[in-house]
Amino acid sequence: MKYIFILLLLVSSGLHAQVQGTVTDREGSPIPGANILWAGTTKGAITTADGRFSIDKPSGNQKLIVSFIGYENDTIQVADKNAVLDIILREGLELNEVQVVSRKLGTMKLRNSVMNEDMITSAELSRAACCNLGESFVTNPSVDVSYSDAATGAKQIRLLGLSGTYVQMLTENIPNYRGAAAPYGLGYVPGPWMQSIQVSKGTSSVKNGYEALTGQINVEFKKPQTADIVSANLFASSTNRYEANADASIQLSPRWTTMLLAHYENETKSHDSNDDGFADIPKVEQYNFWNRWAYMGDNYVFQAGIKATTEERNSGQVSHSGGAMTDPYMIHIKTDRYEFFTKNAYIFNKEKVTNLALILSGTLHNQDAVYGRKLYDVDQKNVYASLLFETDFSPLHSLSTGLSFNYDGYDQHYRLTNDASDPRVKSLSKESVSGAYAQYTFNKDDKFIFMAGLRGDYSNEYDFFVTPRAHIKYNPNEYVHFRISAGKGYRTNHVLAENNFLLASSRKVNIPEHLKQEEAWNYGASVSTYIPIFGKTLNVNAEYYYTDFQNQVVVDMDTDPHAVSFLNLDGKSYSRAFQVEATYPFFEGFSLTAAYRHTDAKTTYNGELLEKPLTGKYKGLLTASYQTPLGLWQFDATMQLNGGGRMPTPYTMNDGSLSWDYRYGSFEQLSAQVTRYFRHWSVYVGGENLTNYKQKNPIVGASDPWGDNFDSTMIWGPMHGAKFYIGLRFNLARN
Repeated sequence: MKYIFILLLLVSSGLHAQVQGTVTDREGSPIPGANILWAGTTKGAITTADGRFSIDKPSGNQKLIVSFIGYENDTIQVADKNAVLDIILREGLELNEVQVVSRKLGTMKLRNSVMNEDMITSAELSRAACCNLGESFVTNPSVDVSYSDAATGAKQIRLLGLSGTYVQMLTENIPNYRGAAAPYGLGYVPGPWMQSIQVSKGTSSVKNGYEALTGQINVEFKKPQTADIVSANLFASSTNRYEANADASIQLSPRWTTMLLAHYENETKSHDSNDDGFADIPKVEQYNFWNRWAYMGDNYVFQAGIKATTEERNSGQVSHSGGAMTDPYMIHIKTDRYEFFTKNAYIFNKEKVTNLALILSGTLHNQDAVYGRKLYDVDQKNVYASLLFETDFSPLHSLSTGLSFNYDGYDQHYRLTNDASDPRVKSLSKESVSGAYAQYTFNKDDKFIFMAGLRGDYSNEYDFFVTPRAHIKYNPNEYVHFRISAGKGYRTNHVLAENNFLLASSRKVNIPEHLKQEEAWNYGASVSTYIPIFGKTLNVNAEYYYTDFQNQVVVDMDTDPHAVSFLNLDGKSYSRAFQVEATYPFFEGFSLTAAYRHTDAKTTYNGELLEKPLTGKYKGLLTASYQTPLGLWQFDATMQLNGGGRMPTPYTMNDGSLSWDYRYGSFEQLSAQVTRYFRHWSVYVGGENLTNYKQKNPIVGASDPWGDNFDSTMIWGPMHGAKFYIGLRFNLARN
């Protein structure tokens, strides 16, 4: 391998030079989507998600114009055709001590990305309470977050009509929140810690592995070298939920910085708004601490961090009289999670972006769960390593290649019945996967981009498998961008670790001895248009994705309504998702986004091809945002229309009635927030589910949780009504 690296370096050293650099704001945060243009020409470029750009220098032209909405334009004198620039844009325009501020875009389609990729910025995240990752997609039309069951508070993401297990979760491009962390992991990421979220749909790059079947969600956190000196966020809601977040960064030297982030939350009261005897919102207490370090050298860059999370989650039957209950059905989940990561990169040639990087991470996840008398305890250990080499041979050709290793170990002890005399079952599973990949990109002036990647992996459980992926982007002009993609994805299913919330039910759990590795093809096409109307830009995006499973672990709650069975797919399983969305700034400070998505997801259950249960057929979204001219006030509102869908097959009870309906209907949800900004702090108040819609009887058989009909998995809508909150943000920025 080292000879390949040396050969690539020799080849790249004599090729065409470019002006390269980064564009950031005064706080050091990268500005994606900034326009780079040579004065008097049409030759330009757009910065990437991390604020980087590269552009050929025309002979005789030395004026480079940098612009972005909400910032002052800057003109840079560039004499050297090999120049490397660090450009800082100033926000707004100062006039006699009065600042006129233009709005930053909250969610941006990354125009120069070959993938269909959106970036949700910190400005968008602040439009809602955003207490954790699971609550960060309120204003996003592509990602749905819903409850997995009505007793534990577990939530899951849905993308392209499929559950979040088919979305690869990344934190700063490191695979994370897999396996045992999947049911409750969305709550492990505090909202105030996040700098941005990138959502890419369809198959993505092969760099980060083979697991993305429907897309990737990557979270970028605050960085020590660019974060505020101090920031804090306090939050309280009408459901007696309280949160405190704080972070501080210290510059130890011109190159070394460190940062400490802290989070505490406590849902202090059990709520039973529908009087079924079960808590609608579990009591959750969480402590979360993270210390991270960064060294930014001329050629060597180093980052490292260690994080600790502890959480207690309590739910189940509640007493309305305040007295003691006889043999109540209780749920208790105790989680301790520890994470470590380090990134090392050596840059051989900044002009050619030639670098070698080593990423290492490790996770220890310990969870002890009690569901009535059912038990599930798991210790998961994960080790991940990735060695990457990247270089641009020329402005047209670039290559990324690397090696990876992933280890998952699950030590499980469980009892799947409510009979306390049954012994616990012990289970130990280990999977090691080593792989290699190569990815080639052809880029013609950002107008035509072709990216093709191929990786091969060897698993001690599933032997050798190959993952091909390809993307094409073409924009004949600045107004229209076309994208198509095709590729394959795989994943190993750890059914109890990922679905242990299903134990909050009287259903019998059936797991065969051998489940195949999941495998699916994904095909996608999209078109993005940027249409100038009345001096403003109308953004319209339309897309279609088709996911076709060759192998799948089917969660079958239809064949036997008193059991949940995990089965290998025997027949067809697919998902078709079509979405269209439009955004237009009608007047200064005001923008409106409208979106509609239709989903057709079907799977074969017991020989019959049926709609996937508890999956909405459509979703409509309308979100409006207005900021006053001086930026002192901001008003945000979002309306969601959630379409109905199929329920798992019901059964007839003793009185002749059905256990539940065959289908559920549509419902609306409204959220709103008002923010008042001051120099270093802001106050926000808001409400969620202001339509006060609640699913009736979300728990079947709630009056007899020890009986055969108890089932909390028939959840498709909100369990609690309107909720109100108030919060305070404070920040002291770097100079």
